[in-house]
Amino acid sequence: MREIVWDTETTGIMPGDGHRIVEIGAVELIGRVPTGRSFHTYVDPCRPMPKDAEGVHGLSTAFLTGQPVFEAVIDDFLAFIGDAPLVAHNAAFDMEFLNWELRRARMPAIPVSRMICTLELSRKKHPGAKHTLDALCTRYGIDLSGRTKHGALIDAELLARCYIELVGGRQIGLGLDEVAVPETAAAVPVCAGRTPRFFAASEAELARHAAFVGGLTDPVWLA
Repeated sequence: MREIVWDTETTGIMPGDGHRIVEIGAVELIGRVPTGRSFHTYVDPCRPMPKDAEGVHGLSTAFLTGQPVFEAVIDDFLAFIGDAPLVAHNAAFDMEFLNWELRRARMPAIPVSRMICTLELSRKKHPGAKHTLDALCTRYGIDLSGRTKHGALIDAELLARCYIELVGGRQIGLGLDEVAVPETAAAVPVCAGRTPRFFAASEAELARHAAFVGGLTDPVWLA
């Protein structure tokens, strides 16, 4: 099964207030295992970046000016996600922004039925606990040292590892069927098999054993 774990960064929290997507990051899972394939782009929102939003992700107006606009990157993103389920943390937020941008570009919206929300999964699995991405990483022992600010790609990579844990870890079933992985997926090193060992006794060992047994007096099996 192919799934896409993704994240966005934005200029604010409500697209209806004129806020826009400024970064998209996504990683591919096959059979709940990362393949190494990813998608990442910055997006020029064609509007100033509020200071409070810049404080979250560190993306300034100066940095984003001149980046590709949404209409220039959306075809590549849609090609990357294909028809796979879309996994996100607080997925309704990201889907609302994505579909707002799609409608603005006069493109069809993505059905919310494709959405898998890790926030909802975490609330069901860990009631009463904290459910932020940082809290999930801490709970599952996932290294956060490389994440100083929010970033769409690094957050998608971290979320992919949390999602795997939320749904039961890499061994999510007892099936041993092989999973088809596309040729574009990162190669996984294959360990060479160990040479079979020969455990049968040699003629010399059999002879020594017979001599030992023959020298026994009053063995228990003859009692």
